[in-house]
Amino acid sequence: MEPGETIIEAMQREVKEEAGLHCEPVTLLSVEERGPAWIRFVFLARPTGGTLKTSKEADAESLQAGWFPRVSLPTPLRAHDVLHVIDLAAQYLQQARHPLILPQELPCSLVCQRLVATFTSVQTVWVLVGTGGMPHLPITACGFTSVEQRGGIKVAVLRLLQECLTLHNLAVETKGLLGLQHLGRDHMDGICMNVLVAVAFRNPGIEEEPPKVRSENYFWWKVMEEDLQSQLLQRLQESSVVPVSR
Repeated sequence: MEPGETIIEAMQREVKEEAGLHCEPVTLLSVEERGPAWIRFVFLARPTGGTLKTSKEADAESLQAGWFPRVSLPTPLRAHDVLHVIDLAAQYLQQARHPLILPQELPCSLVCQRLVATFTSVQTVWVLVGTGGMPHLPITACGFTSVEQRGGIKVAVLRLLQECLTLHNLAVETKGLLGLQHLGRDHMDGICMNVLVAVAFRNPGIEEEPPKVRSENYFWWKVMEEDLQSQLLQRLQESSVVPVSR
């Protein structure tokens, strides 16, 4: 990305520079991250115009572009991480695992995550809420220690949850992204990722209540609105989120 760009503008510029095509995004397909200094957004997109770059147009961006069958990609590949991305796109086209999601152009000053941390039991959902000021979803950012820089999203999630829960008897699973926001303009180049997290007891029994919160800065909010509850349950049960990988 370049200064002042939105995520979608950067994607469209890169496709034009490297392939010669104009395109429109269909959905965010996945996010790859290795701490706040390295985040890559993968899109499924459709071409809308332009012409494929030829060898006569070779430059520092790419040598040329072409269409290839999935089963016979050109070799050697510069990097093999693209193979997983191509498979992910094919799977999504065959059966979408999450709704169409595109970045929202909203300002954010940090690289951070807004947690939708949930606990479920017998069709009941609780969401962890912060109490500082108005009740809000907890927000955490990756710290500057080497452990957090390497650990990225998941380590930052665990650090926040350790503030309010006793984790040794709990299982914490970072499901993926429900959405994200970024603006890129007006010195607002931060990214906020809305991350769905499932908290459960390691040895589930007949617990009907979420684990006790040991901090006055947080509480469990019981979701009473039926439509919201059913949406959260569907997202949790079907992993209907944008996957995050390292």
